Amino acid sequence: MASGSGSKNDFRRKWDKDEYEQLAQRRITEEREKKDGKPVPPVKRELLRHRDYKVDLESKLGKTIVITKTTPQAEMGGYYCNVCDCVVKDSINFLDHINGKKHQRNLGMSMRVERSSLDQVKKRFEVNKKKMEEKQKEYDFEERMKELREEEEKAKAYRKEKQKEKKRKAEEDLNFEDDDEMAAVMGFSGFGSSKKGH
Repeated sequence: MASGSGSKNDFRRKWDKDEYEQLAQRRITEEREKKDGKPVPPVKRELLRHRDYKVDLESKLGKTIVITKTTPQAEMGGYYCNVCDCVVKDSINFLDHINGKKHQRNLGMSMRVERSSLDQVKKRFEVNKKKMEEKQKEYDFEERMKELREEEEKAKAYRKEKQKEKKRKAEEDLNFEDDDEMAAVMGFSGFGSSKKGH
């Protein structure tokens, strides 16, 4: 390794080149023996696929959590990714993380998407078309008429309430004017207000 031979004032390390060359050769031969002369096959990852669960972003919304030094990382503030063992501070960055390359690689998927065939696309269109037809069947004419009647009844009730409110205000104004006239007859003044001059 480093030899201390030389003058006393020379503090540079002297390396034994022959020894290190032998170590390098030994390492190369060991690697060749492990491979058996074949190149190491690349890691085969799955193609990207749809998420089969709903991402929970609202569960901690509006809640207060006390965080201490001993609080586990998963319960600290922010969104915890148990696959990558990291905490992301906000929902946008969390979505970017779970859709990103690092997270997908840790799940064992590549960022490549399976190429769809024409038959798969046609089947998908048929499924979506059936869903739309079912929604239209559920929303039939009778229900629509019932909803319209309910809306009309609510509008009528609202108009009646408004008319009653107007009548009440008008009666209160009349009562207030009657009180002013009675006070004037009895000799009371309006306490210096300049609204009406009697």
